[in-house]
Amino acid sequence: MFAGPHTAPIRMEPLDVLLEDPRAPGEVRGDDPPWAIAQRYGGPLAIGLRADRPTMVSNFVESLDGIVALATGARGGGSAISGASEPDRFVMALLRTLADVVVVGAGTVRSAPRHEWTPRGIARNWADSCDAWRSRLGLAGQPTTVVVTATGQVPARHPGLTNEDVPVVIVTTRDGARRLAVGGVPSGARVEVLSVGTSVEPDRLVALLTSMGARLALCEGGPHLLADLLGADAVDELFLTLSPQVLGRKPGVARFGLAEGRAWDPGSARWAALHSVRRARSHLFLRYAFEGLPRPTG
Repeated sequence: MFAGPHTAPIRMEPLDVLLEDPRAPGEVRGDDPPWAIAQRYGGPLAIGLRADRPTMVSNFVESLDGIVALATGARGGGSAISGASEPDRFVMALLRTLADVVVVGAGTVRSAPRHEWTPRGIARNWADSCDAWRSRLGLAGQPTTVVVTATGQVPARHPGLTNEDVPVVIVTTRDGARRLAVGGVPSGARVEVLSVGTSVEPDRLVALLTSMGARLALCEGGPHLLADLLGADAVDELFLTLSPQVLGRKPGVARFGLAEGRAWDPGSARWAALHSVRRARSHLFLRYAFEGLPRPTG
């Protein structure tokens, strides 16, 4: 039961806290959420801030068999994987609320033709609470949407990239910028050329985010972009929603895992520490931290 289109939900079940978030050392963001958010989430959501570069947090939902996306077209993304889970949208809204920038690949943009990468774009009933939290934290009204595209194939009239109060930066290659110049750039968007080659290097992307003054960046995919960032050791935390469905794989049917396009040997793979677990019925909300972790020996 909801109160209205821009107010926090009422009578909404709080998430079950199975493993509490640890207290992050040093400077953090998000330690004092509005009461309604703290009650629903089961406490504060604080993320540590780095001094050398933006803290990079990623948020994905995956099936029990490890699938995060069904295809590159519409209706193949997170909503299909989560079953349009309202608690999943709530957690996404909280992470967007804390972020200075939301980083997405162009494929993710094309697969969500009406979406906006803001708190209100994923959980409109929590918009007022999220806005109040951002204001309390001294953040801009909405996070900046950063679209990463090597080819410049970004819809010029995408509604999520043309709202006046949502800053948009398109990060691309020299050839991608040429294609954007021909096909059109979303109104108000800024284009940043970071490569003369065929791909956008993660290190240059992180350097750009740093120059923009971002302290907390949220990556929402897709899985190829996340794999590149993981390969560059640029991801500090992963918020992963485990959805209770099995989707399967077979030849000729597009199914993507969490980190596509890369494969690490067990000796070089990054290990993560489980920091918190929450539950909403049969959905699990897992929080992992990567930074500074030795590989397990037994």
